[in-house]
Amino acid sequence: MDFDVLIIGGGVAGMQCGLVLGSALEKEYAKGKKVGIIIHQKASHLQEALFNNVLGLPIGTQGKDILNKGMIHLETQYPEVVQISNEKVTAVLDVGVGYKVVSNKRTYTTKVVVLALNYAKPFDIAGLEQYIERHSRANAVKDRIQLRNFNHLIKEGLYVCGTLAGWRSQFAIAAGSGASVATDILTVWNQNIPTKIHDKIKK
Repeated sequence: MDFDVLIIGGGVAGMQCGLVLGSALEKEYAKGKKVGIIIHQKASHLQEALFNNVLGLPIGTQGKDILNKGMIHLETQYPEVVQISNEKVTAVLDVGVGYKVVSNKRTYTTKVVVLALNYAKPFDIAGLEQYIERHSRANAVKDRIQLRNFNHLIKEGLYVCGTLAGWRSQFAIAAGSGASVATDILTVWNQNIPTKIHDKIKK
């Protein structure tokens, strides 16, 4: 396998998922795990976003700056998380033991896939068509979609987070969704012992 976890999407949900997973890779239960993120941000709704109502972000923060700084943050703090740029995923295929992720440039194998894409149409990733349904929380006029899931899990080894999981398009909600998926994965790695990861100020 190329990866233990491959995140598809470089918006707030995908980045937050990657940051939490990256922060745990030094833990004993995560030693040797390989995490990657395919960062295709051109379609991210953050490109045009302006934030005045998010706790911890300075007033006037622009979404496009968060996208750029997020990649730098992830690369600087957790370089073990492999960032894959300038590729668009065209298929996610269940191969029995793990998944084959096909992009416009190459093919990857991974035990776990995290889908962190936006909820707009068209959604044309082969292998996922059967999970597409109308978004349960978006304005019906906008004709948004989600992937059928239970607490972010579509089926074994296949997760979805952010707006594509059925959540509303709010920065804090998307970030929390990505972090939630990361801690679910960490829990599986940690022999199903409920797991979270925090940094603490040393006294």
